[in-house]
Formats: sequence, C-alpha cells, structure tokens
Amino acid sequence: MEKALRGKISLQKITAVGLLVALGVVAAPLSLPVGAARVFPVQHAINVIAGATLGPWWAVVAALLTSTIRNLMGWGTLLAYPGSIFGAFLAGFLFSLFKHKIWAALGELLGTGFIGAVVAFPVARWLLDSPVLAYTFIVPFSLSSIAGIMIGLILLTLLEKSGYLKLK
Repeated sequence: MEKALRGKISLQKITAVGLLVALGVVAAPLSLPVGAARVFPVQHAINVIAGATLGPWWAVVAALLTSTIRNLMGWGTLLAYPGSIFGAFLAGFLFSLFKHKIWAALGELLGTGFIGAVVAFPVARWLLDSPVLAYTFIVPFSLSSIAGIMIGLILLTLLEKSGYLKLK
C-alpha cells in the first residue's frame, strides 16, 4: 500500500497545499470594495494558483480545507464550499487541458462565477434557510472571482518571471 501511494502523493504537493490553505485562512478577512459589493478575492487567487501548479484534485483539496477551516473559525459560511470547489476544479482541469494560465483563470470564473453561484442557491435556500432567487449569487460570486483571478494571474506571472515557477 505504501509503495502504491508513494508515487501519487508527494510531500512537495502536500506542502504546497498546506501553504496555500494557510494563506487562504490568514488572508480570508481581507476584502475589496467592488461597486456596491465587498469581495473576498484571496480564495479565487489561490484557486487559480493551485489549479495551474497542482492540478484539479489538489486544488479542490486546498479549497475544501480552506473553506472548512474558515467555517470552523467562524470566518466563513457554507457558501464558501460551492463558491470555491467548482472554481478550483475547473481552474486545474482547464489548465491541464490547455497548459496556459489564462485557462486556469477562465476555469475559476466559470466554476465559481456561474456553477458555484447556481449551486449556492440550494445551499442558501435550504441549509441556511435564506429566501433567495436562483441567480442571486452570480454577480457577487463573479465579481469576487474576477478580483481574485487578477491577483492570481499577477502572482503566477511574477513567479514565472522570477524563475521560481515553470507552468509548461
């Protein structure tokens, strides 16, 4: 069993996930004003970075852990799950298909801004007992995602130019 897992789970990826989760938890209270909304872009930036560097499944692990810790600390809501998991997966999946960071960004936007927003509706309606419309979350989830995507793309570009990261 140990031999079978050794090739699939690397200490380097576990460490990277741990660092991204720590960053996501510590920076979770940071927000930016975007129009009439306040957005929390750190998780979206992490989704883009994790998707492009670690792949879809490790990005999902990072999103799940970050959302769980934020909720346990009282810094998040159940909406953090649909708001991060789909974006993390699609960021990694589209990056793995097309090998360019812009695809990780588009995956984050589609996964969080649309799919996550639509999935958030039943979470808000039934689990949080909040009467909302089905498409209520698309605009704020997309605004937050766009802000985080810009941060994530800037960080990936800086890491590439400094020689610390090769995405291809």
